[in-house]
Amino acid sequence: MDEKTKRQLAVRARIIKALAHPARLFIAQTLLEGERCVCDLTSLIGSDISTVSKHLSVMRNAGIVQDDKRGNQVFYSLKTPCLFNFLHCVEAVLQESKEEYNVLK
Repeated sequence: MDEKTKRQLAVRARIIKALAHPARLFIAQTLLEGERCVCDLTSLIGSDISTVSKHLSVMRNAGIVQDDKRGNQVFYSLKTPCLFNFLHCVEAVLQESKEEYNVLK
């Protein structure tokens, strides 16, 4: 594998790693419905604001979400709604694995 390919794959892995946490997957799913303020996400997740803000920071740094500060509140939205396709693909893999598991029983 050449260096250019390694760099490209590392960038892709960083995006996937940014989603590799249950809370961040939940945030992504929630933002598919539309933008949310940090306070709403904190309430929905059931974690403190600093934890949710840290998750959002990881996602923002990976280019998954964008923020918009309005007064004292910060609203987040998906930067690329095509993330839905990725999540749908994950569900398809899970469904296929479930079907394979049932065949093996």
